[in-house]
Amino acid sequence: MIPLADDAITRDEKALILAYDHGLEHGPVDFADVPASADPETVFDVATHDAVTAFAVQKGLAEAYYPSYEDDVTLLAKLNGTSNLWMGEPDSAVNWSVENAADLGADAIGFTLYGGANNEVEMAEEFRDAQEAARDHDMGVVMWSYPRGQGLKNDTSGSTIAYAARLGLELGADITKIKYPGSADAMKWACDVSGKTKVVMSGGSKTSDREFLETVETAMDAGASGLAVGRNVFQREDPTALLDALEQVIFQEKTTDEALAATSAETTSN
Repeated sequence: MIPLADDAITRDEKALILAYDHGLEHGPVDFADVPASADPETVFDVATHDAVTAFAVQKGLAEAYYPSYEDDVTLLAKLNGTSNLWMGEPDSAVNWSVENAADLGADAIGFTLYGGANNEVEMAEEFRDAQEAARDHDMGVVMWSYPRGQGLKNDTSGSTIAYAARLGLELGADITKIKYPGSADAMKWACDVSGKTKVVMSGGSKTSDREFLETVETAMDAGASGLAVGRNVFQREDPTALLDALEQVIFQEKTTDEALAATSAETTSN
């Protein structure tokens, strides 16, 4: 990583990345509960929230919609991704070049690495090429570090998640996105071994407001630099309310109770 390379996608050294690559990775099923979320303009509008430091999308959405939002949204170009129809050993196609992303106005790139998969070597080499090209364009680099594959017995254990965080540092990411390893101690260890590379927690499947905020609060207290979230925001009928609360937890260091109380009071006053 390079100091200040992630300035465009962070605020006060912290990040709240809104991810919307689910249409490729998971398919339309992720939009079923809130049908409006299938419309990219709906989620691009959400991404204009002050708490969102970057919006991660694939090439097609960026080309079609980002030009209308370039003044209000910071673009994080998600370079690789594979559909859920793929049934082989974990791998991820590179769908977008760094050069094209830079021409479109992206401030950073995102790249998934499946450490432990049979295709890890190929993916690491692809990450190398993308990382070095990003440096040529003064772009930040975010690694989606998700250990998986037939050789892994437990891809969410504390030791495995710590390894995932370390891979980001070793391979040159400015920010590494990891899954929450289940405890504050395990999260602290993952953050500690990441060195100067920032760690953000993956949002995961939708949970209640309180449960989600409490997990984010725990991760922040353990040393995380923020959050990369998708479903826990856009699958809500009122994503703005949760972003208001996340802004307080991540950037203002408020507790979950304080954040919920403040957002509840704001809703009542309005």
